Amino acid sequence: MKPKITLKDIAKELDVSISTVSKALKNSKEISKETKDKIKAFAKFYNYRPNNIALSLKNKRTKNIGVVIPDIVHHFFTTVFRGIEKYANEMGYNVIVCISDESFDKEVINMEMLANGSIDGFILSLSAETQKKNDFTHLKELLDQGIPIVLFDRITAEIECDKVVLNDFEIAREAVSHFIATGSKKIALITTERYFNVSESRKEGYVAALKTNEIELDNRLILTLPHDRDNTNLITEFFQHNEIEAILCVNEMFAVQCMSIIQQLGYAVPEDISIIGFTDGILSRYSSPKLSTIAQHGEKMGELAAKLLINRMESVQMVEEPFKTEVINATLIKRGSTIN
Repeated sequence: MKPKITLKDIAKELDVSISTVSKALKNSKEISKETKDKIKAFAKFYNYRPNNIALSLKNKRTKNIGVVIPDIVHHFFTTVFRGIEKYANEMGYNVIVCISDESFDKEVINMEMLANGSIDGFILSLSAETQKKNDFTHLKELLDQGIPIVLFDRITAEIECDKVVLNDFEIAREAVSHFIATGSKKIALITTERYFNVSESRKEGYVAALKTNEIELDNRLILTLPHDRDNTNLITEFFQHNEIEAILCVNEMFAVQCMSIIQQLGYAVPEDISIIGFTDGILSRYSSPKLSTIAQHGEKMGELAAKLLINRMESVQMVEEPFKTEVINATLIKRGSTIN
């Protein structure tokens, strides 16, 4: 009897990507006929069956929800998970969590593993690599099989499903407007690569606030940092070569790191430079001075994501409800790193 194989096994054996295998088995026009024939022949020989148990999930409920988050380092994702688990448990569901580690392959593998009869639906935030690749085949396959998905925070317009997002544009604009109201004009933005949808929305809010207040955009004051490496030298050089009065950081890690570096360079916070960072986490509350932050209300976001998923899974209507995109309103929390 041949052993059961997965997409990962086929990809490794044929030296192609998991995405290529998935697309080939779906007869995608993006894959050459030669590659499709080779992959299909291999899959047939080993009797590969994609999520065969999952196809019967509508009739056989597991009362389990699969959650896939990019990492557990950022405080935000842990609070979202807490909210998901709280609501799901109250409704009689268990939660199984997996970490993609910002990897497209791990995201695909985790979802394939859980979909094989383990869960009734998914809640996830897209990994960095998935957003960079712009490849959502694995999500479309699950939806085609009747497995509901809720995306939160990091989302894509290419997938039609329920979503929960933050008002990133509006709250970034509010934060920058606060800097301006307290006398700052040379305002920097510390952000991540543009394929992160949340970072782009926050950047747009930053630009809008400058425009509204008739402050000319200076692209030299926008620092884009890689999400997956030590950025100490890049940040240090940025502050050594630019005159800056305030900083908006798109995450807590960047904000705390920036505050440490500018203090080492001899600047006082907030007298010389004010700072606001996204995510009201533990680091923000114990930094010196305490960091002004944008509270993303992760637990509320998690509860709402779980509610959307469970409502869709338990819907008995013949005609499915239209998909919803719910928006969480963030809160600016002013502490010691800004002039209030």
